[in-house]
Amino acid sequence: MSWRVAINATLGALELEVDMAGSAAPVALLGPNASGKTSLLRVIAGALRPAAGRIRIGDRVLVEPAAGIDLAPEDRGVGYVPQGYQLFSHLSVVDNVAFGLSTGSGRRPRHQRRRAAEALLDELGCAHLAARMPAGLSGGEQQRVALARALIVEPAMLLLDEPLSALDAASRRAVRALLAERLGRRAKPAIVVTHDPRDVIALDAEAFVLEQGKIVQRGSPAELRARPATAFVAELFDAPAA
Repeated sequence: MSWRVAINATLGALELEVDMAGSAAPVALLGPNASGKTSLLRVIAGALRPAAGRIRIGDRVLVEPAAGIDLAPEDRGVGYVPQGYQLFSHLSVVDNVAFGLSTGSGRRPRHQRRRAAEALLDELGCAHLAARMPAGLSGGEQQRVALARALIVEPAMLLLDEPLSALDAASRRAVRALLAERLGRRAKPAIVVTHDPRDVIALDAEAFVLEQGKIVQRGSPAELRARPATAFVAELFDAPAA
């Protein structure tokens, strides 16, 4: 299975030019602050609308303002886990996860939504959290719930924005292992924004480096370490890959 994301879009002062192709293995997106990593995920997900240009996944055009095309987020087939997880504070864990099945073409009756959410929470090892509220969860627990909420709609593509950055070391290892297992089993396109080469290695991902809105290099961590294209890449992959 292969896929391609092609973006040529104007986002305020940022010009994004991305042609990203990958296999069923996840893609890791790295880059300095303000390089466009989060903006890239947000425009794919539909949380940010470009003023001009085109966003295409495979043969589907998601946004092209000049042609009057702007698919609603729920119609894009994209699961998005933003930084900070953004769980609904007034909903229990099970209702947070079930929420994705309450909108769009995949809408289901309430009892079916809850049953599906409970089954997915059990699969991710957190069925015991179902009745809890987000405020009472640890960072690792919130991350698992946010992942379940994105996965329940069976997205064609999964987007994860710095999924491990807010976690302590033990939670980071546990969630990294969970992501590696889940993404490997799904065999569907996934883009993971990270700043840590260890995430790239653990997820067996190909790294794409974004600087000033453009992909400047792609390859495995070993390839980027051996032949860095920019000073940022050289500094990033100088750390031990443990």
